[in-house]
Amino acid sequence: MMGSTINEPIKQHLKTHLIKVSAEIQDMLSKFDCNDDCILTEFEQIQSKLSTLQKTAALFYLNNYLSPYTSSYQEISTAIQHFSELRQGALIAVERNDSLEPYLHSGIPIGGYVSSALLESIFYPGGRLHDGAVLIKEDTIISAANVLPVSKQDSGGKKLGTRHRAAIGLSELTDALVLVVSEETGRASFALAGKLYPISGGIFN
Repeated sequence: MMGSTINEPIKQHLKTHLIKVSAEIQDMLSKFDCNDDCILTEFEQIQSKLSTLQKTAALFYLNNYLSPYTSSYQEISTAIQHFSELRQGALIAVERNDSLEPYLHSGIPIGGYVSSALLESIFYPGGRLHDGAVLIKEDTIISAANVLPVSKQDSGGKKLGTRHRAAIGLSELTDALVLVVSEETGRASFALAGKLYPISGGIFN
């Protein structure tokens, strides 16, 4: 990720919980010599805690990366939360310094002010604008149903859907921040600089 300083409260939160996880790992190590103890459950618990900490850090960075480019990030946050809760697929590209229009195709002009209601209506299942990506520039939804370049990178054995590959693809070519919600799982992520980062609902709370 591009550099940004974590503020002190979040840093202390992460540090405190990492220390706890470290202690649990040390406890696991002590159990390796005990044949009666199964450590699979402990592995799952530690993995879950580390995943939660990763998301906490990702939320902070996401806020930092979006807020200088759009004052409508709360509206975007609300929409992402609703999409995640309803398992409603969505793909939103937020333009930062690089112009995105040369990389988008077949979009339908919108020209509306960013609001959660408008985003939710655009991605309403079955609607003509549901497929493809929304382009946001500053506080305006420029267009919808855009086709994005799809990444060809190896996903490390993970099967990624078209939305996720498109999010990564655009972020490989530009400095855009691309938000994506899976309609299969409801999981929300954002792509930046060719990498995908998991987040959760209410990303700016």
